[in-house]
Amino acid sequence: MVEEIKKEEQSLEKMTVKELKAIAMEIPRSVAVHDMKKAELIEFIKEARGISEKAPAKEEKKVVDKIKLSKSDIKSTIKQLKEEKKAAQTANNRKKTDFLRRRISHLKKQTRRLANA
Repeated sequence: MVEEIKKEEQSLEKMTVKELKAIAMEIPRSVAVHDMKKAELIEFIKEARGISEKAPAKEEKKVVDKIKLSKSDIKSTIKQLKEEKKAAQTANNRKKTDFLRRRISHLKKQTRRLANA
């Protein structure tokens, strides 16, 4: 019996409006169930059963200071990444090759921004 209630609680969002209306019709009420939308039905059923919605705890974002590299540091990093990319290409590792290509492209854009600044 307890397991059935837990399953219903977990799957209320997955139920259709017709199923939710059938459950809501069994609950003594003072409002019209037929006029309710799905979100209202779910809220009504949870309220009638005494189910409280737990708000997910929000994690605080960590603020990380970006380390600004010099143009020469970025270029040396690009050279290293190009070597890794070559090795990944010879090993036929497509995923790593694409990752390195995007990373190199990003670093090249950074050097151009530094040159214009």
